[in-house]
Amino acid sequence: SSVQDEAVDKSNFKRCNQIAFYRRQKLLHPGKSLYRVLLDSVTLSDENVKFQIIHEENKVLLQVEIYEIEGNIFRLKIDEASPLRARYKVPDVLIKEPTTQRLSISHKEAGILVLSSVDEDYKLQVTSNPFQVELQSKGETVMSMNSNGLLYFEHLQPPPSDRKPTAQNEEAASDSSKEEQEDLGLWQEKFGNFLDVKAHGPTSVGMDFSLHGYDHVYGIPQRTETLLLKNTSDGDAYRLYNLDIFGHKIHDKIGIYGSVPLLLAHKPNRTSGIFWLNSSETLVDISTKAVAEHTPSRSAAETAKQRAVPLTDVRWMSESGIIDVFLLMGPTAFDIFKQFAQLTGTQALPPLFSLGYHQCRWNYEDEQDVKAVDAGFDAHDIPYDVIWLDIEHTDGKRYFTWDKQKFQNPRKMQELLRKKKRKLVVIVDPHIKVDPSYSLYAQAKEKGYFVKDRNGQDFEGICWPGSSCYLDFTNPEVRKWYADQFAFKTYKASTNILFVWNDMNEPSVFKGAELTMQKDAVHYNNWEHREVHNLYGFYQQMATAEGLIRRSSGKERSFVVTRSFFAGSQKYGAVWTGDNTAEWSYLKISIPMLLTLNMTGISFCGADVGGFIGDPEPELLVRWYQAGAYQPFFRAHSNMESKRREPWLFGEKNTQTIRRAIRERYVLLPYLYTLFYRAHTAAEPVMRSLWIEFPENMETFDVENEYMLGNALLVHPVTEKEAKTVTVLFPGSEEIWYDFRKCKRMEDAGTVKIPVTLENIPVFQRGGTVIPLKTTAGKSTDWMIDISYELHVALDTEACAVGELYVDDGHSFQYLHKNQFLYRKFTFHKNILSSSCVDESGQYHTKCVVERVIILGFGKQPTFVTANSKDGKKKEVVFTYDTKTSALTLENLALSVDADWEICI
Repeated sequence: SSVQDEAVDKSNFKRCNQIAFYRRQKLLHPGKSLYRVLLDSVTLSDENVKFQIIHEENKVLLQVEIYEIEGNIFRLKIDEASPLRARYKVPDVLIKEPTTQRLSISHKEAGILVLSSVDEDYKLQVTSNPFQVELQSKGETVMSMNSNGLLYFEHLQPPPSDRKPTAQNEEAASDSSKEEQEDLGLWQEKFGNFLDVKAHGPTSVGMDFSLHGYDHVYGIPQRTETLLLKNTSDGDAYRLYNLDIFGHKIHDKIGIYGSVPLLLAHKPNRTSGIFWLNSSETLVDISTKAVAEHTPSRSAAETAKQRAVPLTDVRWMSESGIIDVFLLMGPTAFDIFKQFAQLTGTQALPPLFSLGYHQCRWNYEDEQDVKAVDAGFDAHDIPYDVIWLDIEHTDGKRYFTWDKQKFQNPRKMQELLRKKKRKLVVIVDPHIKVDPSYSLYAQAKEKGYFVKDRNGQDFEGICWPGSSCYLDFTNPEVRKWYADQFAFKTYKASTNILFVWNDMNEPSVFKGAELTMQKDAVHYNNWEHREVHNLYGFYQQMATAEGLIRRSSGKERSFVVTRSFFAGSQKYGAVWTGDNTAEWSYLKISIPMLLTLNMTGISFCGADVGGFIGDPEPELLVRWYQAGAYQPFFRAHSNMESKRREPWLFGEKNTQTIRRAIRERYVLLPYLYTLFYRAHTAAEPVMRSLWIEFPENMETFDVENEYMLGNALLVHPVTEKEAKTVTVLFPGSEEIWYDFRKCKRMEDAGTVKIPVTLENIPVFQRGGTVIPLKTTAGKSTDWMIDISYELHVALDTEACAVGELYVDDGHSFQYLHKNQFLYRKFTFHKNILSSSCVDESGQYHTKCVVERVIILGFGKQPTFVTANSKDGKKKEVVFTYDTKTSALTLENLALSVDADWEICI
């Protein structure tokens, strides 16, 4: 939700050249760096290699630390050797201090220091003058740092009034007129009517990285942009600064609600990543060019013939903090995901209900409205799991309360939902209404839990309740207190089917600078807001998730969705893409937006189905449901000003099509839940860009109109109005693809025009995979626990297939603490389909059976089929064979999900 009247007035937001630290950094042009290494300062320990570098002009010493972290990760830290005061270092994002491996010095002479990794696969070559670092894998340079000389580090200085005159300062004073100083925004910076006073002066840091052989780079969400990052021009850098931009425009490099400072680079034989751990405002410049291949031994004639290789330069610029960067060396994309998860954690395992369909609106009016919408789903036979309440459900936008007129008996309303096996999500925003009679405000005020302004008073801004104060979630004590507010006895009329939505947590401040908090506001431990801005939403979601877990004494998983996020937010729940618009272009851009989130660790993400702002035409709404059904987080949401749009309000034909899409989602849940288990345990993204699955296939590198859901499904949403066909790329020369619904093999490979109707969107199963499904959908996920399974076995060129199924109770932590889970593998090989156990420690039992198996691409009609269970029982299997599609269907199997068995054909 956001302010209507301020809808993207562009002048509310800064362009890059209105950002002082960007202007200052851009005065440093590519060239020879003024930093050199003091080689006699090199020290080696089990943990790292340390040395100092000095700036030839200002003579300030910086301390450099290089670490090798197990699993092909290198870390480079640069801080002042002796700062005036400690500089901010991002806490709480890394799940633990990473385990280091000892680097060795394999060469140190003639101004060059060579460090070797334990297995000697990697070498770091440090050149002393000018300072630069080159990272080589088996002799090939993968990445170099400061090779363009753009290492930038503003050391802390006393304020101008406290300075003792030295020759250097005098010179500086005479050098620059007052205006120029103003323009550089060193000690204060103006934007519109806002003045940002910088108590500690300029503290910006930056560095350049060259990625050798790469011209495809991805990542650094969140923005409404293409999958592939583009070259930036002056004044148009990618911006990582969490902002509430209502009705954001498409194809804009400005950052919106969340930030993950992780960039991935890919070429056919390798994927690399750069994780820039900094929570202050950050800008990224990208420039890709072709350069001549550097081979010293060539003759002039050979040099003339040499091929150009791509090189991508990436320049990171942050307003403050230190340089702390992790170089993720892959070498595969899946290795990168594991490396990033090793640092920041994996996706929390969602409760099963949260993978169902969510119905939201700003706002469902009252208890009667909730009851009627809930009944509408049953009357129209559409499955759904969760109904959501936006800000109007509270008593005057006081969170943790209920409107006394509209929600007189919220407990009874939840009991009604519970009987239907459904859940409720309510909104809980970070701003707190200034009202001494509101106990949450009174307590927080008394305990000093609010963010302060630069004068030490509680920072006040305008938000939904009017005048508001903002809880300081960077303070662990505030987080603990906030988590306690979710206890059933404290949060009146809350029950264990109530879950939470954190919105407006950039934080959004109406009428504030860029509609957010002043950068000179002051947090816990006296850190200015500028240092922690991009962590604010991360910390609120952390505290909320903790509160929901704690209210059940640690037994139940939480479900918390947040609008603002940072690296590591995946540990706490889900993210949605914010206030999109009901237009075709927003449906289209949602695909690359979600793919980018998935490759930066956040698998549990989705876009508002139908578009939040405006009224979608029925065709767009239907197409959005069809896309959302095959995306990780599936929620419809709409704005107060928009017309009601429950799925049955658009005529019988559209109701039928939407019902079909939602039911397809519910039938697919066993596969989806298994994918989330893989995301949780192995950091594999749920929704994948094609290049991740087909890393050597260059035509996949920029595809953003279709994607893989896991490794088995290829999904191509329809994003054009009145489309009669879509052009689908079937990647991989050795792959076989099948129509997921018709179970029929696709004849053509490569790029194919596929006819479409409004009935559904193209979905294909990849040969070589087994997909577990439920045989039918129920009213909600909880109604489906005992529904039997069917397996879709799609054969590859070798007539083989493999797939997995993960099952647990769907809501508790018993899978973790009591081994209450089941993890099975299905293998088809030499005409035998077998079920075996992947993880023997799993103890979960279920009465569920595999009822039906469909084998796609089976060459000929069999004569007979038998099923053999572990205890030696054999039985003949009823089957039908479709000669047109080559699909073999086995029925009435009743084979236990939790037992070993095989089917012989």
